Amino acid sequence: MAAPCPLAASPLKEAEFARLMGAFAPFGPAPRIAVGVSGGADSLALSLLLHRWASRRGGAVVALTVDHGLRPDAAAEAASVTRTLKPLGVEHRVLRWRGAKPAANVQAAARQARYGLLRDWCARNGILHLAMAHHLDDQAETLLLRLGRGSGLDGLAAMAPVSELPELRLLRPLLSVPKARLEATLTARGLTWIEDPTNRDPAHARTRLRALMPALAGEGLTVERLAAAAGHLHRARGALDMAVARLLVGAVALHPAGFAWLDPGPLAAAPAEVGLRALARLLMTVGGREYTPRLERLERLYERVSEGLERGATLGGCRLVPRRGRLLVVREPAGVETCPVRPGARVLWDGRFEITVRGRGTRSGLTLGPLGRDGWAEVCAAMPELRRTPIPAPARPALPSLRDAAGVAAVPHLAYRRGGGGTFTVGRCGFAPNHGLADRVFTVA
Repeated sequence: MAAPCPLAASPLKEAEFARLMGAFAPFGPAPRIAVGVSGGADSLALSLLLHRWASRRGGAVVALTVDHGLRPDAAAEAASVTRTLKPLGVEHRVLRWRGAKPAANVQAAARQARYGLLRDWCARNGILHLAMAHHLDDQAETLLLRLGRGSGLDGLAAMAPVSELPELRLLRPLLSVPKARLEATLTARGLTWIEDPTNRDPAHARTRLRALMPALAGEGLTVERLAAAAGHLHRARGALDMAVARLLVGAVALHPAGFAWLDPGPLAAAPAEVGLRALARLLMTVGGREYTPRLERLERLYERVSEGLERGATLGGCRLVPRRGRLLVVREPAGVETCPVRPGARVLWDGRFEITVRGRGTRSGLTLGPLGRDGWAEVCAAMPELRRTPIPAPARPALPSLRDAAGVAAVPHLAYRRGGGGTFTVGRCGFAPNHGLADRVFTVA
């Protein structure tokens, strides 16, 4: 249970919290916001504050707790969160991480699963805003952790107040608020919270670092100064991000089928840091990747592009093909996943496309995967006019296609549908990459 908060800490007032939320405006009428809740002081305080804020605007809050199934007490702790929030009028849902758990890098895998479950639930329920309770102390610790790992500017900028994700906005309204004030907010209401035992486990780097914070503060590296440094780096990264966005607007033409045309001239003329970032962003968008390519490989490709790429190149799951002074950037079909599709489900496929299938499918079932060269030959044999498609040949093998036991049943971007291929229809097949060409703010989750 909770330890007493420092006497000097004061509860966070509703008016203060309203000003913090004002930075994320505008919201629609009667905003419905989800909040990730672990049961700790920070997330419970955020749930309470958000509930009051939303209620005054005719809206509501849904608290979401992820039970990772990694500790025997997790289910009981989730039930405790329900008992705390229900009398406050806050709706609470528990999301469970099912299936086999990894033997290594458990924390990283659990974090990825947690965000995936939260985002999927919000998408299914039409919620456009997900709030997380990261606070000032978290921001300072994150800066030091990433500094210790040798991170560059992107990592040292730490956590962004708002991250634009494909399906929602991820909000962190408490990044300027010390943890002690969140504890004081709960104490003032007579509420208790759960202390996660992993926060005291010295096996975790963050726990060891937290124990050093008083000594660092004695040398002037206070939580406030560290978090302020992260804020300065955040602004610097924001300026770079805007320069990258302007470069991409003039140099790249992105097609809804998931490929792009790149004019290498503006890329070569830009400052190297801006050009490198623009190239990395383009590769992440077309390749559907979560992370940028390794710097040394990116630098080599950037040098080749700047000097005039004469032969094709590959990086980040993409192929770059010279065409009449421009570069065609396409997804490599090798390694693209094939997965079963259940009609009625929403699939985020290959980090690039959002696809929904309606109807009953076929008796043998449907799978979603890349068209491939054999699939292209099959659909052209059935519809020879497809050979006149404006989609360039290198981009065709990675197009999403639906197959059954008889072969290719549908290719949405080619408007192809095989006769007798079941009663299904493709409700949506939209290009929605993990990272767009120029997110309004960078996505550091």
